[in-house]
Amino acid sequence: MIYDDDHLRGVLRELDDPESIAFPRDHARSTAPCRFEQLIRLLEERFRCVCEADRVVQDASFRGEIVVPSMATKSRERVIVRLSNFGSLITAGAGGQVRDSALAVERLHEEDRDRIAAASADLGCMYVPGHLLRERYDGGSLEDWQTMWWHRYFDYT
Repeated sequence: MIYDDDHLRGVLRELDDPESIAFPRDHARSTAPCRFEQLIRLLEERFRCVCEADRVVQDASFRGEIVVPSMATKSRERVIVRLSNFGSLITAGAGGQVRDSALAVERLHEEDRDRIAAASADLGCMYVPGHLLRERYDGGSLEDWQTMWWHRYFDYT
């Protein structure tokens, strides 16, 4: 399911807790690995491929990163998917690292985005497009260099 930008902005603000940077206070650490593994399986089914996954993420506000190989995507580049520790948010970009370039958002083919959004919805998660995450973060206390919503929910702390 694709949510409109205003709804997603509201969700980003609602989940923001300046005292909990890497995990929400009520974070269920026991269910997070299971949800991440389910997301991997759903993406492999939807893209009909084997995905690589980084399951050993530390000091971050996201659980892990999944790479869909370029040969399986309409974007014709690898697609990188991240699951946040906050509110079951998911985002993706094509080519390079998700956060390295605004082009990662522009390169993500609509069909790839729709597959990821559908997998997100199957898990009860929300897909957040990169253009929203690149908006200026005006919430709690992050480091000076952390200026975007991306840093709040999908980056290393």
